[in-house]
Amino acid sequence: MKKKSLIFMSALVLISFSNLFSQQFAVPLEGFSRSKTAYLHMEDGTKFEGLLGGFKRSKGLIETVKMKNPNGKKLKIDPAKISFMYLPPNNLAKFSAAMEQAGNIQNWEKQTTVDTSLMNKGYVYFEKTPTKIKKKTDDLMLQLMNASFSSKIKVYHDPFAKETASIGLAGVDVVGGLDKSYYVKKAGEDAAFRLMKKNYREEFIKVFGDCDELVKKYRSDVKWSDLETHVYEYTQLMK
Repeated sequence: MKKKSLIFMSALVLISFSNLFSQQFAVPLEGFSRSKTAYLHMEDGTKFEGLLGGFKRSKGLIETVKMKNPNGKKLKIDPAKISFMYLPPNNLAKFSAAMEQAGNIQNWEKQTTVDTSLMNKGYVYFEKTPTKIKKKTDDLMLQLMNASFSSKIKVYHDPFAKETASIGLAGVDVVGGLDKSYYVKKAGEDAAFRLMKKNYREEFIKVFGDCDELVKKYRSDVKWSDLETHVYEYTQLMK
């Protein structure tokens, strides 16, 4: 009897963690492995595989991707020529990525175009997207934060964002704090726009106003800490 109870409780814990991570944004990662293969998909349809040598950044944005091809030749690749890419995290970052993916993989949307086999290994997914920056629109290479539930709204890491508090377990961040801003792009829209914590209450209707059920449920108590839940539930309700 005790054994059955233990099994039942263990199952509940696993389900709880699965549900938690299934609607959680990815961990924004900066550390990447130089010993594991990175996969770049180019605008012209070609695919490039090689070892990541590093990035050249300007104001937080990727300006150059440094790679080594299978023959060891060093290359510098312009992100403007890349459509999307999968990058392997380094050992320190891999645990966070794996934890984030742990409950997500079994809950991936069927219509996703993201390679779930790579994501299951902890890879980080970036894609190029038109992005509004003040009055201009530029193509930026950004990390997609909600790859497992992004068919209706895509949420991208803001390289300039500051992070709110996170929850730790034995010195490891298990549930990362939300950034104070993200770039958000709804299905059918031309470009992502910057969604900020300080303006979220006012922007809530702009993002979710076409879903009456969600608006009715949350409008009286809009919290930035519920953004992940809002995006996840919106995706489920708008299928």
